[in-house]
This record gives sequence, structure tokens and C-alpha cells, in this order.
Amino acid sequence: MDANLLKGNLELILLTILSDAEMYGLEIIEEANTRTDGYFEFKEGSVYPALHRLTKQGFLEASFKPSPRGNMPSRYYALTGKGKTALQTKQLEFDQFAAAVRGLRPS
Repeated sequence: MDANLLKGNLELILLTILSDAEMYGLEIIEEANTRTDGYFEFKEGSVYPALHRLTKQGFLEASFKPSPRGNMPSRYYALTGKGKTALQTKQLEFDQFAAAVRGLRPS
């Protein structure tokens, strides 16, 4: 997969995953991998900065909760109202973009 494709769509992917339920970072990475049959194999170094950016923009809220792995508490991320609106906008933009790219295929 071209890394530039991922770079331009990482926020959409994260918001989409978090639209179902709040999750902690490693859980988000595992969920993306599972839902795409291994197509998305995110590294923590790309996901965590994006989660922090989305939180700073007000699209996500973060809270610490007990870790299911029994270690120290984990930071859970949840979509905010602003995040739900951003997700809808990003999904629409992506759908329009994908349709335009498909329209470029040779006849």
C-alpha cells in the first residue's frame, strides 16, 4: 500500500473505528487490522500522534481507565459530537473523491 494514501486518510479511518465504541490505542490498531483482514497494519508511531491531533481538534475526548491487560490505566478515546460531524464530512469527501477516481478509468 502506498503510504501517501494512508497519510491522507488516517483520520477518517480512526474516526470510523471510534464511531462504534471508545477504545484505547492498541485496541484501535488491532481493530483496524482485523476489520481489513490485515490490510492496515498501523504502527503506534503513526496512530498515537493522529489520536492526539484529533483530540486537540476536539474530535475525540480521552480519558484514563483500567487497562484490560492488567497493567497501568490506558487512555481511551471516544468520538465527540464535533467528531461525529467531522466523520460525516470526511466520509462524504472520501466517497466523492473515490467516485471521481473511478470515473477516470479507461473505457
